[in-house]
Amino acid sequence: MNIMKVKTIAVLTSGGDAPGMNTCVRAVVRSACAYKIKVIAVMNGLQGLIDGDFHEFGPRNVSGIVHKGGTILGTARSKEFRTKSGRKKAAKNIINAGIDALVIIGGDGSFRGGHELNKDFGIPFVGLPGTIDNDMYGTDFTIGFDTAVNTAVQAIDKIRDTAESHHRLFFVEVMGRHSGAIAVESARAGGAEMALIPEVKTDLNALIKSIREQKDAGKKSAIIIVAEGDDAGSATEISEKVYKIVGAKGHVCVLGHIQRGGHPSARDRTLASRLGNAAVKALKSGKTNVLVGELKGSIAFTPVTTVVKKKKKADLKLEQLARLLGT
Repeated sequence: MNIMKVKTIAVLTSGGDAPGMNTCVRAVVRSACAYKIKVIAVMNGLQGLIDGDFHEFGPRNVSGIVHKGGTILGTARSKEFRTKSGRKKAAKNIINAGIDALVIIGGDGSFRGGHELNKDFGIPFVGLPGTIDNDMYGTDFTIGFDTAVNTAVQAIDKIRDTAESHHRLFFVEVMGRHSGAIAVESARAGGAEMALIPEVKTDLNALIKSIREQKDAGKKSAIIIVAEGDDAGSATEISEKVYKIVGAKGHVCVLGHIQRGGHPSARDRTLASRLGNAAVKALKSGKTNVLVGELKGSIAFTPVTTVVKKKKKADLKLEQLARLLGT
């Protein structure tokens, strides 16, 4: 792409919201304006491209949002965008608005949509990893992950007070349909006995044996973290299975969407700001159709064709460490 033609970019947030998305939007808008690039904000994600819900943004439009959770642009999953006719509407709106490239903040589903739009109609874009699941290939951390883990750990700390006071077994369910990253990290940081994750097949007999052994060793309470996508089922289902086998009733706490909300952590704000600025620089230098991530502390560009084909899994060494330290 000719560098001189990047005069107008559009920014949107797509998929599930993640803390730090607003910080990232702010970085994109202010960086682009600093480089004399016009910015169009797209409301409500990929659906907004189809609806033509476009608004010109400047530095003052993103004032006071660096600390806010959610996304001021709104987000929506669009069934229509999955069709070629829907993407054709989006491409027409993008071209008519004089937009040269898109900045998409979201997860792999959002990048698949951007990739299909580019493949069908040649619309350039860069992707920024905004998802609490930390399952994006091409970056060590995704925007929102650190905040989600901190939220989970705060909840685990409070649950532990009750667990220890009443000598109870708790199953705490965290988000992660396909990735156990939040479960592993929050189990390790929260001092839980173990994490049950999609990447490792759950052996209920081994789980029960571990619970019994720890009880015999003098442990009066236990907290098991369960990723919602674990193969053995939800925290409620696993608790019921354990009860049927050993007669020990486990209490269940599902953290749910509280993990998505709240003020982004300092780490997420820093990451979002850095990646947002790097995305604009990438477009300015002619890089498109890449994920802008951070690997080993450095900005990294990974082709979206690679990102959508590969899935990053939770660090199993951290899962083993959480289990070891939880004994």
